[in-house]
Amino acid sequence: MSVTCPAGHTSDSTDYCDVCGAPIGSSTGGSTGAASAPPAPTLSTCPHCGSPAAQGALFCENCGYDFTTGATPVTGPASSLDLGTGAVPTVGVAAPPHTAPGSVPDPLEPPPAVATPPGGDGATSAPAPDPAAPLGPPPPGGDAWVAELWVDPDWYAAQQAEDPMPSVGLPVLIPLRERSVLVGRPSASRNIRPQVDAGADSGVSRRHCQLNTDGHRWWVEDLQSSNGTFVARVGEPLPDDPIPAGQRHELQDGDRLYLGSWTRLVVRKALPGEA
Repeated sequence: MSVTCPAGHTSDSTDYCDVCGAPIGSSTGGSTGAASAPPAPTLSTCPHCGSPAAQGALFCENCGYDFTTGATPVTGPASSLDLGTGAVPTVGVAAPPHTAPGSVPDPLEPPPAVATPPGGDGATSAPAPDPAAPLGPPPPGGDAWVAELWVDPDWYAAQQAEDPMPSVGLPVLIPLRERSVLVGRPSASRNIRPQVDAGADSGVSRRHCQLNTDGHRWWVEDLQSSNGTFVARVGEPLPDDPIPAGQRHELQDGDRLYLGSWTRLVVRKALPGEA
């Protein structure tokens, strides 16, 4: 049995035309009947938005309604970048404490200030001074002092040392610019660096004696040296007895200290230009 499609084509299939694929109605006559005229197209209405839609359309051209499945169009969330719309607050996310709910924080806004503990001014307190740190220069306003380092042939003769004595010349002048001055011989391995270096005299101990001041007076203290520390006033003969080790002995201006085999140290006030 053959039928005629609305376009006038003869088709063996009774549901769709074999030539053009148009649907064939049930009222279509057989091949022996006269071809029926195609029906006039009719308009339908979208059940979702009410806009007119052509007969046989699959989707509404206005809202996108699916006439085949009946699925309604999905409307996406409004973008915060759309003109004329405000920012959409995020549901379930707490706003920062310094911003109003529903507002977007300014990326250029400085972070909130950190609260200062009670009683503090926010400034870092200066560390306490280290008691083991070396003493600084004498207090301002005090007298300047120097030490003269001599090679003394009389002291060398009294000691009867075996080492040869160096030639006698002018003294080495050492300004005393610290409150505590070490007298001795340097040692790199033991990290000993005395301010008054008597390293040429092997009879002087590495840490022989210490000179200390309060800015106006000076004291000497023997550091348990091997050959002792001897003190004599100006014009006195060579001393016979060393000062007690570990005890401070106050010095007068121009006192002589005798150390090792030939070393004489004169502690006195500095002349103008010496310190």
